[in-house]
Amino acid sequence: MKTALICGVSGQDGAYLAKLLLEKGYHVIGTSRDAQVGNFANLDRLSIADQVERQSMVLTDFRSTLQTIAKAKPGEVYNLAGQSSVALSFEQPVETMDSISVGTLNLLEAVRFLGSGIRVYNASSGECFGDTADGAASEQTPFRPRSPYAVAKAAAHWAVVNYRDAYGLFAANGVLFNHESPLRPERFVTKKIISAACRIKASSQYALKLGNLAIQRDWGWAPEYVDAMWRILQQPKADDFVIATGSAYSLADFVAAAFGELGLDWRDHVQIDQKLQRPSDIMCSKGDPQKACADLGWKSSYAMPDVVRLMVEAEFNGTGELAERTLPARSTKLFSP
Repeated sequence: MKTALICGVSGQDGAYLAKLLLEKGYHVIGTSRDAQVGNFANLDRLSIADQVERQSMVLTDFRSTLQTIAKAKPGEVYNLAGQSSVALSFEQPVETMDSISVGTLNLLEAVRFLGSGIRVYNASSGECFGDTADGAASEQTPFRPRSPYAVAKAAAHWAVVNYRDAYGLFAANGVLFNHESPLRPERFVTKKIISAACRIKASSQYALKLGNLAIQRDWGWAPEYVDAMWRILQQPKADDFVIATGSAYSLADFVAAAFGELGLDWRDHVQIDQKLQRPSDIMCSKGDPQKACADLGWKSSYAMPDVVRLMVEAEFNGTGELAERTLPARSTKLFSP
Protein backbone atom coordinates (compact mmCIF):
# COMPACT_ATOMS: atom_id res chain seq x y z
CA MET A 1 0.00 0.00 0.00
CA LYS A 2 1.36 3.40 -0.99
CA THR A 3 1.47 6.09 1.69
CA ALA A 4 0.75 9.73 0.86
CA LEU A 5 1.23 12.70 3.18
CA ILE A 6 -1.07 15.65 2.43
CA CYS A 7 0.03 18.93 4.00
CA GLY A 8 -3.11 21.01 4.34
CA VAL A 9 -5.61 18.17 4.22
CA SER A 10 -8.41 20.24 5.75
CA GLY A 11 -8.77 22.59 2.78
CA GLN A 12 -10.78 22.14 -0.40
CA ASP A 13 -7.98 20.54 -2.42
CA GLY A 14 -6.65 18.50 0.48
CA ALA A 15 -10.04 16.92 1.12
CA TYR A 16 -10.74 16.05 -2.52
CA LEU A 17 -7.19 14.74 -2.97
CA ALA A 18 -7.54 12.57 0.15
CA LYS A 19 -10.73 11.07 -1.25
CA LEU A 20 -9.10 10.37 -4.61
CA LEU A 21 -6.06 8.70 -3.05
CA LEU A 22 -8.21 6.58 -0.74
CA GLU A 23 -10.14 5.38 -3.78
CA LYS A 24 -6.81 4.42 -5.35
CA GLY A 25 -5.87 2.34 -2.30
CA TYR A 26 -3.44 4.70 -0.60
CA HIS A 27 -2.83 5.01 3.11
CA VAL A 28 -3.51 8.74 3.52
CA ILE A 29 -1.96 10.85 6.28
CA GLY A 30 -3.17 14.42 6.56
CA THR A 31 -1.52 17.19 8.51
CA SER A 32 -2.65 20.40 10.18
CA ARG A 33 -1.05 22.69 12.74
CA ASP A 34 -2.90 20.89 15.54
CA ALA A 35 -4.55 17.63 14.53
CA GLN A 36 -6.30 17.33 17.89
CA VAL A 37 -8.39 20.48 17.53
CA GLY A 38 -8.15 21.22 13.80
CA ASN A 39 -11.21 21.79 11.65
CA PHE A 40 -11.69 18.78 9.39
CA ALA A 41 -15.24 19.59 8.32
CA ASN A 42 -14.41 19.05 4.65
CA LEU A 43 -13.33 15.48 5.37
CA ASP A 44 -16.60 14.96 7.21
CA ARG A 45 -18.58 16.36 4.28
CA LEU A 46 -16.91 13.87 1.96
CA SER A 47 -17.48 11.04 4.49
CA ILE A 48 -13.78 10.15 4.71
CA ALA A 49 -12.77 11.61 8.09
CA ASP A 50 -12.39 8.21 9.73
CA GLN A 51 -10.22 6.93 6.87
CA VAL A 52 -7.56 9.65 7.02
CA GLU A 53 -4.81 9.43 9.63
CA ARG A 54 -4.12 12.87 11.09
CA GLN A 55 -0.81 14.24 12.27
CA SER A 56 0.15 17.62 13.71
CA MET A 57 2.80 19.42 11.69
CA VAL A 58 3.88 23.05 11.45
CA LEU A 59 5.56 23.61 8.09
CA THR A 60 7.22 26.82 9.25
CA ASP A 61 9.00 24.76 11.96
CA PHE A 62 11.75 22.66 10.35
CA ARG A 63 12.02 20.26 13.27
CA SER A 64 8.27 19.58 13.24
CA THR A 65 8.32 19.03 9.48
CA LEU A 66 11.34 16.70 9.58
CA GLN A 67 9.96 14.60 12.43
CA THR A 68 6.53 14.20 10.84
CA ILE A 69 7.90 13.09 7.46
CA ALA A 70 10.41 10.74 9.08
CA LYS A 71 7.64 9.12 11.11
CA ALA A 72 5.13 8.88 8.26
CA LYS A 73 7.59 7.46 5.71
CA PRO A 74 5.46 8.55 2.74
CA GLY A 75 6.21 7.74 -0.86
CA GLU A 76 4.44 10.93 -1.97
CA VAL A 77 4.07 14.31 -0.28
CA TYR A 78 1.53 16.86 -1.47
CA ASN A 79 2.20 20.40 -0.28
CA LEU A 80 -1.17 22.16 -0.24
CA ALA A 81 -0.63 24.07 3.00
CA GLY A 82 -0.28 27.80 3.61
CA GLN A 83 -2.41 30.93 3.54
CA SER A 84 -4.65 30.46 0.49
CA SER A 85 -6.52 33.75 -0.01
CA VAL A 86 -5.24 36.38 -2.45
CA ALA A 87 -7.41 39.06 -0.85
CA LEU A 88 -6.23 38.22 2.67
CA SER A 89 -2.60 38.31 1.56
CA PHE A 90 -2.83 42.09 1.17
CA GLU A 91 -3.78 42.31 4.86
CA GLN A 92 -1.34 39.62 6.05
CA PRO A 93 1.66 39.72 3.69
CA VAL A 94 4.23 38.48 6.21
CA GLU A 95 2.13 35.51 7.33
CA THR A 96 1.41 34.71 3.68
CA MET A 97 5.09 34.75 2.69
CA ASP A 98 6.12 32.78 5.76
CA SER A 99 3.48 30.05 5.51
CA ILE A 100 3.95 29.49 1.77
CA SER A 101 7.59 30.14 0.89
CA VAL A 102 9.32 29.23 4.17
CA GLY A 103 6.97 26.28 4.65
CA THR A 104 7.80 24.92 1.20
CA LEU A 105 11.53 25.39 1.78
CA ASN A 106 11.34 23.47 5.08
CA LEU A 107 9.51 20.64 3.35
CA LEU A 108 12.06 20.40 0.54
CA GLU A 109 14.97 20.51 2.95
CA ALA A 110 13.44 17.80 5.15
CA VAL A 111 12.94 15.52 2.13
CA ARG A 112 16.52 16.19 0.99
CA PHE A 113 17.85 15.46 4.48
CA LEU A 114 15.97 12.16 4.74
CA GLY A 115 17.11 11.10 1.27
CA SER A 116 14.51 8.37 0.86
CA GLY A 117 13.29 9.02 -2.68
CA ILE A 118 10.07 10.79 -1.63
CA ARG A 119 8.18 12.43 -4.48
CA VAL A 120 7.04 15.99 -3.74
CA TYR A 121 4.13 17.84 -5.32
CA ASN A 122 3.93 21.58 -4.69
CA ALA A 123 0.80 23.65 -5.23
CA SER A 124 2.00 26.53 -7.37
CA SER A 125 -0.54 29.02 -8.73
CA GLY A 126 -1.68 30.69 -11.92
CA GLU A 127 -1.60 33.92 -9.90
CA CYS A 128 2.19 33.89 -10.37
CA PHE A 129 1.79 34.87 -14.03
CA GLY A 130 -0.06 38.06 -13.27
CA ASP A 131 -2.17 39.48 -16.07
CA THR A 132 -2.22 37.20 -19.12
CA ALA A 133 -4.08 39.84 -21.20
CA ASP A 134 -5.46 38.27 -24.38
CA GLY A 135 -3.21 35.20 -24.21
CA ALA A 136 -2.94 32.06 -22.09
CA ALA A 137 -0.01 31.34 -19.79
CA SER A 138 2.07 28.22 -20.43
CA GLU A 139 5.02 26.71 -18.58
CA GLN A 140 7.34 29.10 -20.51
CA THR A 141 5.46 32.29 -19.62
CA PRO A 142 7.42 34.60 -17.25
CA PHE A 143 6.04 35.27 -13.77
CA ARG A 144 4.74 38.77 -12.99
CA PRO A 145 3.02 38.39 -9.58
CA ARG A 146 0.69 41.18 -8.47
CA SER A 147 -0.18 40.21 -4.90
CA PRO A 148 1.70 39.09 -1.77
CA TYR A 149 0.11 35.67 -2.28
CA ALA A 150 1.46 35.41 -5.83
CA VAL A 151 4.91 36.61 -4.76
CA ALA A 152 5.02 33.89 -2.08
CA LYS A 153 3.81 31.23 -4.51
CA ALA A 154 6.44 32.30 -7.06
CA ALA A 155 9.20 32.01 -4.45
CA ALA A 156 8.00 28.53 -3.46
CA HIS A 157 7.74 27.51 -7.13
CA TRP A 158 11.35 28.40 -7.85
CA ALA A 159 12.55 26.74 -4.65
CA VAL A 160 11.01 23.50 -5.96
CA VAL A 161 12.74 23.93 -9.32
CA ASN A 162 16.06 24.66 -7.59
CA TYR A 163 15.89 21.59 -5.34
CA ARG A 164 15.02 19.46 -8.35
CA ASP A 165 17.94 20.79 -10.38
CA ALA A 166 20.54 21.14 -7.62
CA TYR A 167 19.83 18.09 -5.47
CA GLY A 168 18.02 15.72 -7.80
CA LEU A 169 14.78 15.65 -5.79
CA PHE A 170 11.64 14.41 -7.50
CA ALA A 171 9.89 17.72 -6.90
CA ALA A 172 7.19 19.04 -9.22
CA ASN A 173 4.94 22.09 -9.42
CA GLY A 174 1.31 22.05 -10.42
CA VAL A 175 0.56 25.59 -11.59
CA LEU A 176 -3.17 25.51 -10.96
CA PHE A 177 -5.49 28.25 -12.12
CA ASN A 178 -8.73 28.97 -10.24
CA HIS A 179 -10.63 25.83 -9.34
CA GLU A 180 -13.82 25.84 -7.31
CA SER A 181 -16.19 23.51 -5.48
CA PRO A 182 -18.82 23.48 -2.72
CA LEU A 183 -15.99 23.08 -0.19
CA ARG A 184 -14.79 26.64 -0.72
CA PRO A 185 -15.37 28.91 2.31
CA GLU A 186 -17.39 32.09 1.75
CA ARG A 187 -14.31 34.32 1.90
CA PHE A 188 -13.75 33.16 -1.69
CA VAL A 189 -15.86 35.24 -4.05
CA THR A 190 -17.18 32.24 -5.99
CA LYS A 191 -18.73 30.61 -2.93
CA LYS A 192 -19.90 34.02 -1.70
CA ILE A 193 -21.82 34.46 -4.96
CA ILE A 194 -23.35 30.97 -4.93
CA SER A 195 -24.43 31.21 -1.28
CA ALA A 196 -25.87 34.70 -1.75
CA ALA A 197 -27.84 33.69 -4.85
CA CYS A 198 -29.39 30.76 -2.99
CA ARG A 199 -30.28 32.97 0.00
CA ILE A 200 -31.84 35.53 -2.33
CA LYS A 201 -33.88 32.77 -3.99
CA ALA A 202 -35.24 31.85 -0.56
CA SER A 203 -35.75 35.46 0.55
CA SER A 204 -35.32 38.46 -1.75
CA GLN A 205 -34.50 40.79 1.16
CA TYR A 206 -30.77 40.55 0.56
CA ALA A 207 -28.19 42.34 -1.60
CA LEU A 208 -24.90 40.89 -2.81
CA LYS A 209 -21.98 43.33 -2.75
CA LEU A 210 -19.08 42.74 -5.14
CA GLY A 211 -16.03 44.62 -6.40
CA ASN A 212 -14.74 44.62 -9.98
CA LEU A 213 -17.05 42.56 -12.21
CA ALA A 214 -14.84 42.99 -15.27
CA ILE A 215 -12.00 40.75 -14.09
CA GLN A 216 -11.66 37.47 -16.00
CA ARG A 217 -10.60 34.13 -14.57
CA ASP A 218 -10.04 30.59 -15.80
CA TRP A 219 -12.39 28.67 -13.48
CA GLY A 220 -12.33 24.87 -13.23
CA TRP A 221 -13.79 22.10 -11.09
CA ALA A 222 -11.59 21.24 -8.09
CA PRO A 223 -12.16 17.43 -8.01
CA GLU A 224 -10.73 17.28 -11.55
CA TYR A 225 -7.70 19.32 -10.57
CA VAL A 226 -6.62 17.01 -7.75
CA ASP A 227 -6.53 14.18 -10.30
CA ALA A 228 -3.95 16.26 -12.17
CA MET A 229 -1.90 16.56 -8.96
CA TRP A 230 -1.77 12.79 -8.64
CA ARG A 231 -0.86 12.33 -12.31
CA ILE A 232 2.04 14.77 -11.96
CA LEU A 233 3.67 12.55 -9.33
CA GLN A 234 3.21 9.40 -11.44
CA GLN A 235 5.46 10.68 -14.22
CA PRO A 236 8.87 9.06 -14.81
CA LYS A 237 10.56 12.47 -14.48
CA ALA A 238 9.63 15.42 -12.28
CA ASP A 239 8.36 18.45 -14.18
CA ASP A 240 6.05 21.45 -13.87
CA PHE A 241 2.58 21.63 -15.41
CA VAL A 242 -0.04 24.32 -15.97
CA ILE A 243 -3.47 22.99 -14.97
CA ALA A 244 -6.37 25.01 -16.37
CA THR A 245 -9.43 24.85 -18.61
CA GLY A 246 -7.98 27.22 -21.22
CA SER A 247 -11.08 29.45 -21.13
CA ALA A 248 -11.62 32.68 -19.20
CA TYR A 249 -14.92 34.26 -18.12
CA SER A 250 -15.61 37.57 -16.41
CA LEU A 251 -16.83 37.74 -12.84
CA ALA A 252 -20.04 39.22 -14.27
CA ASP A 253 -20.41 36.03 -16.33
CA PHE A 254 -20.03 33.95 -13.16
CA VAL A 255 -22.64 36.02 -11.34
CA ALA A 256 -25.06 35.83 -14.28
CA ALA A 257 -24.64 32.06 -14.46
CA ALA A 258 -25.25 31.61 -10.72
CA PHE A 259 -28.41 33.70 -10.62
CA GLY A 260 -29.57 32.30 -13.95
CA GLU A 261 -29.46 28.77 -12.55
CA LEU A 262 -32.06 29.92 -10.03
CA GLY A 263 -34.22 31.79 -12.51
CA LEU A 264 -33.11 35.20 -11.21
CA ASP A 265 -31.77 38.35 -12.88
CA TRP A 266 -28.54 39.21 -11.06
CA ARG A 267 -28.88 42.93 -11.88
CA ASP A 268 -31.79 43.14 -9.44
CA HIS A 269 -29.71 41.92 -6.51
CA VAL A 270 -26.04 42.92 -6.97
CA GLN A 271 -24.43 46.14 -5.76
CA ILE A 272 -20.92 47.34 -6.62
CA ASP A 273 -18.79 48.23 -3.60
CA GLN A 274 -15.51 49.98 -4.45
CA LYS A 275 -14.08 49.02 -1.05
CA LEU A 276 -14.01 45.37 -2.16
CA GLN A 277 -11.52 46.04 -4.94
CA ARG A 278 -7.93 44.94 -4.32
CA PRO A 279 -4.94 47.34 -4.16
CA SER A 280 -3.65 45.67 -7.33
CA ASP A 281 -5.52 43.08 -9.33
CA ILE A 282 -5.26 40.92 -12.42
CA MET A 283 -7.71 41.83 -15.16
CA CYS A 284 -7.36 38.53 -17.03
CA SER A 285 -5.95 35.19 -15.89
CA LYS A 286 -6.02 32.23 -18.27
CA GLY A 287 -3.92 29.09 -18.53
CA ASP A 288 -2.73 26.93 -21.43
CA PRO A 289 -3.09 23.24 -20.44
CA GLN A 290 -1.67 21.73 -23.64
CA LYS A 291 1.37 20.20 -21.93
CA ALA A 292 -0.80 18.58 -19.24
CA CYS A 293 -3.05 17.17 -21.94
CA ALA A 294 -0.13 15.76 -23.92
CA ASP A 295 2.05 14.42 -21.08
CA LEU A 296 -0.45 13.65 -18.31
CA GLY A 297 -3.46 12.70 -20.40
CA TRP A 298 -5.37 15.27 -18.36
CA LYS A 299 -8.06 17.58 -19.69
CA SER A 300 -10.80 19.42 -17.85
CA SER A 301 -14.36 18.30 -18.51
CA TYR A 302 -16.12 21.20 -16.78
CA ALA A 303 -16.12 24.86 -17.82
CA MET A 304 -17.29 27.78 -15.68
CA PRO A 305 -21.05 27.36 -16.38
CA ASP A 306 -20.80 23.69 -15.35
CA VAL A 307 -18.91 24.59 -12.18
CA VAL A 308 -21.61 27.09 -11.25
CA ARG A 309 -24.38 24.56 -11.85
CA LEU A 310 -22.64 21.93 -9.72
CA MET A 311 -22.02 24.40 -6.90
CA VAL A 312 -25.64 25.56 -6.89
CA GLU A 313 -26.86 21.96 -6.78
CA ALA A 314 -24.53 21.14 -3.89
CA GLU A 315 -25.54 24.29 -2.01
CA PHE A 316 -29.10 23.00 -1.91
CA ASN A 317 -27.91 19.53 -0.96
CA GLY A 318 -25.62 20.85 1.78
CA THR A 319 -22.62 18.63 0.98
CA GLY A 320 -19.48 18.64 -1.10
CA GLU A 321 -20.97 15.90 -3.24
CA LEU A 322 -23.28 16.46 -6.18
CA ALA A 323 -26.95 16.87 -5.39
CA GLU A 324 -29.84 15.12 -7.04
CA ARG A 325 -32.25 18.04 -7.23
CA THR A 326 -34.35 19.57 -9.96
CA LEU A 327 -33.57 23.26 -10.36
CA PRO A 328 -35.28 25.83 -12.59
CA ALA A 329 -34.52 25.50 -16.29
CA ARG A 330 -31.39 27.39 -17.27
CA SER A 331 -31.90 30.99 -18.26
CA THR A 332 -28.24 31.95 -18.07
CA LYS A 333 -27.10 34.73 -20.37
CA LEU A 334 -23.43 35.47 -20.04
CA PHE A 335 -22.76 39.16 -19.55
CA SER A 336 -19.76 41.23 -20.57
CA PRO A 337 -19.70 44.73 -19.04
